[in-house]
Amino acid sequence: MNVKLLSGALGAEISGISLNNINKEIFNTVNELLLEHKVIFFRDQNITPEEQIRFAKFFGPIEEHAYVKGREGYPEITRLIKGAEEKNQWGEGWHSDVSYNVNPTKAVILKSIKIPPVGGDTVFANMELAWETLDKEIKDIIKDKRAEHFSLGAGFFIDEYKYFESNGNDAEEYSNHHPIVRTHPETGKKILFVNWTYTKKIEGLEESESNEILSKIFEHQSRLDLTCRYTWSENNVAIWDNRSVIHYAIADFFPGRGLGHERIMDRIAVLGDRPY
Repeated sequence: MNVKLLSGALGAEISGISLNNINKEIFNTVNELLLEHKVIFFRDQNITPEEQIRFAKFFGPIEEHAYVKGREGYPEITRLIKGAEEKNQWGEGWHSDVSYNVNPTKAVILKSIKIPPVGGDTVFANMELAWETLDKEIKDIIKDKRAEHFSLGAGFFIDEYKYFESNGNDAEEYSNHHPIVRTHPETGKKILFVNWTYTKKIEGLEESESNEILSKIFEHQSRLDLTCRYTWSENNVAIWDNRSVIHYAIADFFPGRGLGHERIMDRIAVLGDRPY
């Protein structure tokens, strides 16, 4: 096994491990790597949907997305398709997956099916490091506070992404409150648990003060020295600890510039616990 670091903040590419026939021993190694590096990548993994599902179940129960139906025959897998002429793709904007749920996602196992020849990288940011490096004055204000996380509702997905017109669920908007600084249940590390896409209000503060503080936090979270950037190829598998990172799928394949390309990914999410 070889581990290649992708940045000083987080991220590693792992070679020498096949994800086709995972056992408990291999999973324990993978999970240790995930806890250490927050997001890990495996190239040239020609795994079947059944193997992806089996692997994901080692992490815990598989989560059902509120707004998106699973693949036909494989309801555990959400297929994400960005059409060649579409300008948007799912995952644009800094976010932690479904942070608006009572139990936000624990981990995501994402397999690339079709990748554009240029563009479509994903950027990840380390939220443990974001908390450690946050300005002390802001830390003192938010350390014991909670924030409200809003879902976007089925209508948003249908309006923004053509794929959801025939693959969406009809769930309404909803929200949940979580600690702004959560504790990682496996490592005990403190994590800055807010994000630009879903976090809208800090409890106990006037709206103007809340907006000002959140704006500063969001700017801090996106600092380049907290990030790593991954360039996909087909049959890659990424696993990220959704509790510890936020991420941003870059939609830089512009149809109007002759860069209109289809991008297809298969996503499985593992159900998490309630942040504390």
